[in-house]
Amino acid sequence: MKKQVLAIALITAAGVSTAQAKDNEKPFTLEGGLGFIFTSGNTETTSINASLVGHQELEKWSNDYNLEGLYKKETVDDDDGGETERTSAQKFFASAQGNYKLENPDYRLFGFASYEDDRFSSYNYQSTLAAGWNHKLWDNETTSLEYSIGPGYSWAETQQDEEQNSFIVRASGEFSWLISDTAKFSQTMSTEVGNENTKSRAESALTATISGNLSMKLSVRLDHNSRVNDGVEKLDTATAVTLVYNFF
Repeated sequence: MKKQVLAIALITAAGVSTAQAKDNEKPFTLEGGLGFIFTSGNTETTSINASLVGHQELEKWSNDYNLEGLYKKETVDDDDGGETERTSAQKFFASAQGNYKLENPDYRLFGFASYEDDRFSSYNYQSTLAAGWNHKLWDNETTSLEYSIGPGYSWAETQQDEEQNSFIVRASGEFSWLISDTAKFSQTMSTEVGNENTKSRAESALTATISGNLSMKLSVRLDHNSRVNDGVEKLDTATAVTLVYNFF
């Protein structure tokens, strides 16, 4: 049976993604996203993803906040002609990092916290606290690069209700490139290395202005756990094409 696929994505954003933003940086920016995918045919699916990203730039602090949610439902044709409805994805992730600027504002001390609840992973939940050193290597009119590294502690509970708590070392990096006044590339990555599990995340995103405040964003996100249950993939990949609206 021929499938018909309709994908509609809408994201609202606060902040500016052009080179002029460097010259007129706001103390607080907020970006919200909402996307839908509907598929009909042999398999009917409904997928909803949402996000909320904030950045706060103060005299002594540089803070980042992130919320993500994903839900996917499928209706599949059975061999006997009936239909089965099932939830195939349900995920929530939240994180926050505060960077305290030292005498040289490019040198900072950071504190980080995160929580993840992924129904279809090997874990009921995973959470992290970490602190350490943050360094903004450079930040000019077109590119910026910074990294963080430090010790921490992770809490996790498997689907078998087994606790996996351990000390970790967390490292992360963020690169941003304003290709032009109408195009931007960003790359983020992090890894949390522990005795029980190594958890890593990475996202590549390209944003291009279509007209005025309207842009299109192409992103690829990778989530990896080194320790999972039998039959569960270690790597999750999510690719999205999203409309972006910068409203201030």
